[in-house]
Amino acid sequence: MKKRILKIAGLLALVMALNLPADEVQAQCPMCRMSAESNLKNGGTVGRGLNTGILYMLITPYLLVGSIGFIWWRNRNKRIDEEVVSE
Repeated sequence: MKKRILKIAGLLALVMALNLPADEVQAQCPMCRMSAESNLKNGGTVGRGLNTGILYMLITPYLLVGSIGFIWWRNRNKRIDEEVVSE
């Protein structure tokens, strides 16, 4: 029962994270935003990818930790299954 609840909670968290629209997320500090806006007004292109770059840098540690956690969990479950079969 506990595994089922954890699976449902994990799936729900994943769905909620994937439904977050990247267009509405503002990941800039006010100074960075002001600098990017002034750059765009003056004809520069530096500010165009700033939000997207910040979001990619934000998600990278979560993906790494999540991947390591998933691999650990999968190997742990395989080991437990092997112990049950060998008994």
